[in-house]
Amino acid sequence: MEMTSSAARVWRLRDRVIGLDQPVIAGVLNVTPDSFSDGGLYADPSRAIERAFQMVDEGAGLIDVGAESTRPGAEAVSSELEWSRLEPVLKGLSDLTVPITVDTTKYEVAVRALDAGAGAINDVSGLTYDPRLADLAAETGAGLVIMHMRGTPATMQKDTSYDDVVLEVFRALERALTGALAAGCAPEQVAVDPGLGFGKSVGGNLQLVARLNEFVELEAPLWIGPSRKSFLGHLLDGREGREDRLAATIAVCLAAADGGADVLRVHDVRAVHDALVIRHAVQAEHRTSLAAPAVSGAMTATG
Repeated sequence: MEMTSSAARVWRLRDRVIGLDQPVIAGVLNVTPDSFSDGGLYADPSRAIERAFQMVDEGAGLIDVGAESTRPGAEAVSSELEWSRLEPVLKGLSDLTVPITVDTTKYEVAVRALDAGAGAINDVSGLTYDPRLADLAAETGAGLVIMHMRGTPATMQKDTSYDDVVLEVFRALERALTGALAAGCAPEQVAVDPGLGFGKSVGGNLQLVARLNEFVELEAPLWIGPSRKSFLGHLLDGREGREDRLAATIAVCLAAADGGADVLRVHDVRAVHDALVIRHAVQAEHRTSLAAPAVSGAMTATG
């Protein structure tokens, strides 16, 4: 994979254009009873709606709403059950000032969600479950995130071996991206996500983060979702609590931002936002220092 010097600087949604000059935070809103790190916390629509507005106040530029758990081992739910969880939440978010992405693999749910105001579809199957999602995005102008996952949530951690995880994930995303464009999607509509934790080993996840810049060649907005993932717990001697993985999540987010990530999908919005603010301030100061006139002579201590 050869690197290219240019990547998409905007992500076009149904009625918005998201600028990508700096990483954007997508706040995770799981309205399920069984998600791996916050299952049940926001199953009540009123609590979910409150949390969405709170995340915007904390710095989220997107809210990613999901109503079907994709944790390892999770079983699929019906379209009707998924929609029954989503509908009241989307109705309550009609005044939200940032776009909503709906995390679903189902065409019927995506149609309803877009009708209810969502601006993008986040498909963790990478168009392998229902390629019609690409047609839907093309017809409506909705944004589309195609993520890499091997198998299904119920089976994905049973096969995590790859000859070259980065190359294989890259090729799979490349094929899905080509399919979305062939369906009529505009290049600036379609984002890609290597799918940390979805059918990858601890080492495979680390390789994807370390070589994230190679995905820039796809010239698509680049999502990444490291938040509270189990591979972080493994690296930290098995820490299981949500708060126990916060620092690790922030570390991966900063590494991913340096590697070219455009959208960081996280639960802990305020903490990641604050880390990005400091990163940006340090980078700005570094650029200012480089532009300043050179100091003549070596700096020496004065007595």
